[in-house]
Amino acid sequence: MTIARFKDLCLDATDALALGGFWARVLDGEVADAGEDDTRVDPRSARSDAESIWVNKVPEPRLGKTRVHLDLRLAGADPAALLAAGARLVREPAGETTWWVLVDPDGNEFCAFPAREGTAPGPFELVVDSADPVAQATWWAGVVGGTVEDEPNHAWVTGATGFPWDSWVFAGVPEPKTVKNRLHWDVDIVDPEPTALIDAGATLLREPHAQARWWVLADPEGNEFCAFPPRPIG
Repeated sequence: MTIARFKDLCLDATDALALGGFWARVLDGEVADAGEDDTRVDPRSARSDAESIWVNKVPEPRLGKTRVHLDLRLAGADPAALLAAGARLVREPAGETTWWVLVDPDGNEFCAFPAREGTAPGPFELVVDSADPVAQATWWAGVVGGTVEDEPNHAWVTGATGFPWDSWVFAGVPEPKTVKNRLHWDVDIVDPEPTALIDAGATLLREPHAQARWWVLADPEGNEFCAFPPRPIG
C-alpha cells in the first residue's frame, strides 16, 4: 500500500506570469491565475491534473545547477518551435547524445528529444540529479508505488501512483545539492499527518500555517517536496 500519490509540479519564478506564459506556449496549455502573483499552466491535452505546473513567484533569483527537470518529446525533428517560444539553446546533439539541452527564460534547463513515431509530443520523463540513484528510486517507489529499474548511473520508477509521465528518472551526478530546487513536486498523502513519510526517512522542513495547509519536507537526498493532507469529504 502506498503512503502518498504524486500530485503535480511547482516551479519557482521571479516573474510567474511571464514564465507561466512560456511554459504554456511550450506545452500547448493555458495559463490560469493562481492568486498572489502565482500562475498555473494547464496543458490542453493533459490526461490528469498532475500534468499541471504551478508557477510560484519567489523573491530570490535562480542560483546553481538545475537538478530537477523535464524531458520533452518534440513534435518535429528539431526544437525550432521551442526557440521561437522563448527558449535558449545550450547544447546540440553530439555523438551518442541525441537530445538538445535548452533553458527557459528564467534559466531552468530542460531536454528536448526528437519526435518518435507513435509517441505524443510533450513531457515524458521527470529527471532528478542524485548521488545514489537506486536508493532514491527505491525510496520514492516505497512512497508512491511503482517498479524500479536501473542501469549504470541511472535508476527510474514506472507506474508510480498518480505519476502522469512515462518514468521518474534519478540520474547519478558527482556534485551534492547545495541550494533549494527551483522545480519540486507535490504529493497527496493518505493519512491526515505525514508521520509515515517521516518514519520512512523524510525530513520535516515546515508545518502547515494559515496561508499554506501543506507540509514541506525533504527526501533522503534533500529534495524539497510538499505533502497535502486528504481533503475533507462533503
